[in-house]
Amino acid sequence: MRNHSFLLLARPWTPVYLSTAGDTEEMKTPEHIVYVVDDDERVRGSIEDLLHSCGMVVAEFGSAADYLKHEKPAIPACLILDIELPDMNGLELQRRLLGTPHPPIVFITGHGDIPSSVRAMKAGAIDFLPKPFTPAQLLASVEAALALDRERLAAATEVQDLRDRYNLLTPREREVLPLVVLGLVNKQAAFSLGISEVTYQIHRGSIMRKMEAPSLADLVRMSIKLGIPTGNSEVSLKGTTPSRGIQATHRRT
Repeated sequence: MRNHSFLLLARPWTPVYLSTAGDTEEMKTPEHIVYVVDDDERVRGSIEDLLHSCGMVVAEFGSAADYLKHEKPAIPACLILDIELPDMNGLELQRRLLGTPHPPIVFITGHGDIPSSVRAMKAGAIDFLPKPFTPAQLLASVEAALALDRERLAAATEVQDLRDRYNLLTPREREVLPLVVLGLVNKQAAFSLGISEVTYQIHRGSIMRKMEAPSLADLVRMSIKLGIPTGNSEVSLKGTTPSRGIQATHRRT
């Protein structure tokens, strides 16, 4: 009879399994993952051994193309990326990833130069480590990258939750919401929409309930994260619509 847990690491990443009493196995998604892209197998192996010894799950690749085609779970991650690669180099891969959700990058290189490091850091890299680097240096950079990605994923989850709530609003409620967060008095807002003050208040209460907003201040914070106007600049009282992807349908109800 065995009762222990362990990580099965593969190249590339495979699920993590939990072994319990009775030798039953249950698939479990890891809490995080570190991707290593380097064309030197010895370097990849050394990095994997180091990270594995610290309890980290690792997936390693010999080229940028292999990394790009690999399916990546939606968990906190870090990308350790070599500058010199056989297909596209690390800086080119970084440029390709710009504008898409991707793990924070820690660059490593045996041919580093100041211009390359400056370009990498300006494009958002966490660190730029010339070889040889110490285990402590690499671990500190990886931990910082994982912490940053946890924050990114948490923020994305929160915004998606808010979008799900927003989608529960009726077309009329989506017209009312910007006026509520702009702080217009009920009479003024109702007049701008051509409805009675009582009807406006009913819509406002429904919005607060569906958005799960305990207070107006909370609703304003939610609206900011959704990109709904919350200031007074150039607001037309004849129909204010949300911006940045939040579409309001102007239909009388």
